[in-house]
Amino acid sequence: MRSGIIAIIALASLAPGTPLIPSAPTKPIRYWFEMGDQDLFYPNPTIPDGMHDWTLSAALMAKVLAAKGYHYQFLFARNAKHVDRPTVAQTMPAALEWLWKGYPIP
Repeated sequence: MRSGIIAIIALASLAPGTPLIPSAPTKPIRYWFEMGDQDLFYPNPTIPDGMHDWTLSAALMAKVLAAKGYHYQFLFARNAKHVDRPTVAQTMPAALEWLWKGYPIP
């Protein structure tokens, strides 16, 4: 628990808006994520502030993960909404296989 407390203190000491992934050491994890072009009702003309573009955020996350050397897969699904059932059904099995491939069994 002590390391968790230290991590929280370290994060609390960062200035607001500090990018966490670029400034932290690379972790030995695989990262898989999917983004639908209609996720969370985007595009939403009632919120034209540039901060609610989930598709752009996901693409930028993929760039950051690539720059840090993470093993990741980013899937962009057209005409898909948030937790889109057909997209989940088509991608989840392969995603789980990729995430666990080669993982050491204790």
